[in-house]
Amino acid sequence: MRSIKGTTIICLMRLSLCLLASLVATNLAAQTVAHHIAAGDSAGLMHPEVQLRHYQAALAGDSMSYAANWKAARAIADVAKQIQGNADSLKHRRDSLYSVGRGYAERAIRADSTRPDGHYALAMVLGRLSRTKGSKERVRYAKIIFDEATRAVQIDSNYDLAHHVLGAWHAEVKRLSGIQRFFAKALFGGGFMDKANWDDAVRHLERAVAIAPDHIYHRLELAEVYTDLGKYSKAREQCKVIATLREVDVMDAQYKKDAADLLDDIKNEKDET
Repeated sequence: MRSIKGTTIICLMRLSLCLLASLVATNLAAQTVAHHIAAGDSAGLMHPEVQLRHYQAALAGDSMSYAANWKAARAIADVAKQIQGNADSLKHRRDSLYSVGRGYAERAIRADSTRPDGHYALAMVLGRLSRTKGSKERVRYAKIIFDEATRAVQIDSNYDLAHHVLGAWHAEVKRLSGIQRFFAKALFGGGFMDKANWDDAVRHLERAVAIAPDHIYHRLELAEVYTDLGKYSKAREQCKVIATLREVDVMDAQYKKDAADLLDDIKNEKDET
């Protein structure tokens, strides 16, 4: 009898040790994931390659981490947007990165669809990808971009990046030629693109600038829309402010150059009534 009791006690002790070891391992894994996410955040937007490595390391520990997934989507898009040029090899590399980013964003939404970041990340990645494509591909992505960015703003009305995506969406659709929009509706079911209008392009981009006034790309996109509308004074105002802002994004130097070029192009233009 004593032997049976002793054996039972030993088994219970072993089970307790196994459970304790499992809890310790789980805790250490969680700490490692959190460490890599924090390290990626600390790297900053000037170093998206470093950010991406840390977020991917976090995903290796927890593939369904909401934060690691949406931040990995943002980081890989920031790597991809630096790839300039139309050579097939460059386009393939850029599009491949955006496609991976789409997967991260979709997984973030699966992990938690109640928070805005995953929805924004998916809209942003597809928005950047669509700008490298022809009209057929743009139409294919347009509804997803609009729906996901809208969802992000519905969850958080002060999400400046999602407002930017929505403003850019309205502008990009309005920039399509009448023939492109006609064929989009006829061939690809793009009737929903009738929602696009310049007023909402301006409204969302102005909202993005109001929320994050130091964000260079918000102001550049808004200046370009003002230029489309013949509001040259307002466009020049945005370009001049951009020149004074601190660079925090890996592409900000290029965006500043684009703003300076735009300012030079429209310096003598008079506002259209």
